Amino acid sequence: MAITYQSPMKLNFITSNGFSNPPSLYPINTHFSFGFNLSSVSSKTQTHITIPEPEPVFTSVKSFAPATVANLGPGFDFLGCAVDGVGDFVTLRVDPNVKAGEVSISDISGAGNRLSKDPLSNCAGIAAISVMKMLNIQSVGLSISLEKGLPLGSGLGSSAASAAAAAVAVNEIFGRKLSVDDLVLAGLESETKVSGYHADNIAPSIMGGFVLIRSYDPLELIPLKFPFEKDLFFVLVNPEFEAPTKKMRAVLPSEVTMSHHIWNCSQAGALVAAILQGDSRGLGKALSSDKIVEPRRGPLIPGMEGVKKAALKAGAFGCTISGAGPTLVAVTDDEERGREIGERMVEAFMKEGNLKALAMVKKLDRVGARLVSSNS
Repeated sequence: MAITYQSPMKLNFITSNGFSNPPSLYPINTHFSFGFNLSSVSSKTQTHITIPEPEPVFTSVKSFAPATVANLGPGFDFLGCAVDGVGDFVTLRVDPNVKAGEVSISDISGAGNRLSKDPLSNCAGIAAISVMKMLNIQSVGLSISLEKGLPLGSGLGSSAASAAAAAVAVNEIFGRKLSVDDLVLAGLESETKVSGYHADNIAPSIMGGFVLIRSYDPLELIPLKFPFEKDLFFVLVNPEFEAPTKKMRAVLPSEVTMSHHIWNCSQAGALVAAILQGDSRGLGKALSSDKIVEPRRGPLIPGMEGVKKAALKAGAFGCTISGAGPTLVAVTDDEERGREIGERMVEAFMKEGNLKALAMVKKLDRVGARLVSSNS
C-alpha cells in the first residue's frame, strides 16, 4: 500500500561521497535528507512524497543512546561529542492495544520519574512519532518503555539521549529504512519542543564521536575524525544542582563585542583543528577559552570558577561547562589522572559551592545510538 506523506521539508540529495555515518549501523547510499526550519515553515513549501509503508521486521527492539557533551567551550550550538558508558535505553514493542499509527509510553524508570508519559510532551515520544511520520506508519501501534540513565537538567544531553534511542528503535523495528541524517532531524524536532532548536546533543548521540553542525537549513552534519594515539578521557562532574536549559540560554548576551567574536572564532577553529590533528592538549586549551557563553553561565553554577581551577591544577588539559550545565567536563589522556582530577573537582564543588557532586571518567563513544537486542 502506498500512501502520501505531506511534509514541510526541503529535499537534498546526499550521496556516498557526502557525510559519513557509523558504518556498522547506517552505511550511506544515495538517499533523501530532509532539512527544515521548524520556526518558519510556509505551506507553499510542502512536498508530497508517495512511499510504501514498511512492515515491522521485529516484534520488539531495545536501543541505547549515549550521553553527550555539547558546545565544548567556544563551539556553542554547533559542536558536540558522545561519551561512552552512560545514557538512556528504550524498549519498543509492536502493541495491538495501541491505536494504529500512534505511540504510547507504558513505563519510565530510572532518573526520569518526573517525566510525562504523554508522547506529545515526552522527548522519546516526540522523536518516535516523527520517525513514524517519516515512514508513513499507519497500520501499527507502538509502545515505549524508557529507562533513564541520565539525570534531568544535568548538561549531559538527557533529552537528546531519550530522543535518539527512540528514533533508532522505531527505525530498527521497521527494517532500518531511514538514514542517520533523517534520524537526527526526528530528534531535532523533539529537542525543539523540549529544550530549543539545536543539534549539538542529538547529532553526536545518534552518530557518535565528535560532530560539527555546519548548517541547519538544510541540516548539514560533519563527523570529525578522532586520530588520537592515546584515548581521550572526559571527567564529568555533576553537582546536586539543576540548571534548566531555557534559564541558562536566557542569560546569554544578545550582542557580543567584535574582540570577543574574533577570539571565540579563533578558539573554535583551534578546537576543531586539535580534534582533527589528535592534539589532546590543544583541545583542552581551546575548550577552556570561551569568552562569550561560559562567563555568563558560570556564575549561575555555585563554585564553578573554583572547580575549574581545581581541575586545571590537578592536571586537566582543559575544563568547561558541559552543555548548559551544571555538569563540568575536564579532559585528559590518562584514566588514573582523570579519577584524581574528578576527586579534586568534587572537593572543590563542596568547598566553593557547598554542593555534593558525583564524578565519572568516560571515553569517547565512537558508535552513537544503536540496537541492543531484538525479537523477531
